[in-house]
Amino acid sequence: MNASMHDELDRRAAAVADQVVTWRRHLHAHPELSNRERETAALIAEHLRGLHLDEVRTGIAGHGVVGVLRGGQGGERVVALRADIDALPVPDECGVDFASHVVDEDYPGGPFPVSHACGHDCHTAMLLGAATVLAEVRESLPGTVLFVFQPAEEGPPVDEAGGAREMLAQGALDDPEPSMAFGFHVTPYPKGYIGYRVGNQFGASTLIKITITGGQVHGSTPWMGIDPMPAAGAILTGIGQLYRQINAFDPVTISIGHVQDVGRFNIIGRTVTLWGTIRCAVEDDMSDVQRRVDTLAGHTAQAYNCTAVTEFLQDVPAVHNEQSWMDAALPTFERVAGAGHVVETSATLGYDDVSEFVNKYGGLYVTLGVQDADLTPTGLPSPTPGGRGLFMNHNPHFYADDDTLVTGVRLHAHVAWDHLTGTLLPH
Repeated sequence: MNASMHDELDRRAAAVADQVVTWRRHLHAHPELSNRERETAALIAEHLRGLHLDEVRTGIAGHGVVGVLRGGQGGERVVALRADIDALPVPDECGVDFASHVVDEDYPGGPFPVSHACGHDCHTAMLLGAATVLAEVRESLPGTVLFVFQPAEEGPPVDEAGGAREMLAQGALDDPEPSMAFGFHVTPYPKGYIGYRVGNQFGASTLIKITITGGQVHGSTPWMGIDPMPAAGAILTGIGQLYRQINAFDPVTISIGHVQDVGRFNIIGRTVTLWGTIRCAVEDDMSDVQRRVDTLAGHTAQAYNCTAVTEFLQDVPAVHNEQSWMDAALPTFERVAGAGHVVETSATLGYDDVSEFVNKYGGLYVTLGVQDADLTPTGLPSPTPGGRGLFMNHNPHFYADDDTLVTGVRLHAHVAWDHLTGTLLPH
């Protein structure tokens, strides 16, 4: 039965593949930033309702959507398939004819160009495809599938709640509670390859906000005030050396991505705010790194007669894959991707708050290659000669291959079926 059902899932995935591409291209051309995914959520909910699911829950943690599909064969297992739906404040330079030209004029800190430079348009479209496939075989399903479309994976505005943690806080998956959470992320890896890692697939993360305060004054008389800008520069320089205080065998990055001042070309402003991120491959290192950043900022600012207040916001735990779950899932991955196309990947300091679901319910998070790439003998991706190049997520040139999306549909569907039938379970 399982073998024949796998073939049936593949047949139905192929039948919906063109629609998945259409969804993906529409979403790519109409991206929305975190906690602003109104039209994206409306498209998702409309399609899920058209599938006549048992429930379609909307308005969760802002614009989250959860579809509930109860199988016709009963069964107690519940698999949660998750996709993130938000875009990024990044210009779209990937060169496709459905590129985004959206500019969000009202987003805090904006205006921003908006694009799906992380591939969440692909995630959303593939999960819509999987919902279509699984709804068509509902009478054969021995359990329940939750289709979890999560907003604000990239992080909501700092004064707003959002993301996976807020979905859980609002009880989005309380009834029925999953026995497995699953998802995957598109990456600059060979097309159709599934990448996995036992242990931390993605690192732990936190947002840094350092507010440096001096004394505002006219630019022609700096001695009559206190200029916070040199303190900001010194803190930036110091952060670049903090790695030397941390075990060199524990990967850590501390990056300041945005410097925000309040002033004018001829005004020395009162405050400068540094916004950044800490990423730790070893989650237990985070508190030590935070302490060192706080100490550096405070003492450096004091040396310039300023003050600095450091805040750590939107902490996200590492995405951790247990060996027992991976052992159970590898046969499923190999069936979907093919022999030799399931590969162990190196550690990354990217983050994903899918960790909130995996930590709570058990399960797995892996990657799906979607670019013109080949693997070197050392297992690293390199650009395919004559291809479109290799571009990391969040790069304005990030792209994804449309023909690979059907593999993602199959991956969701096979994982769901295998878990509900008891094949994909940790031992």
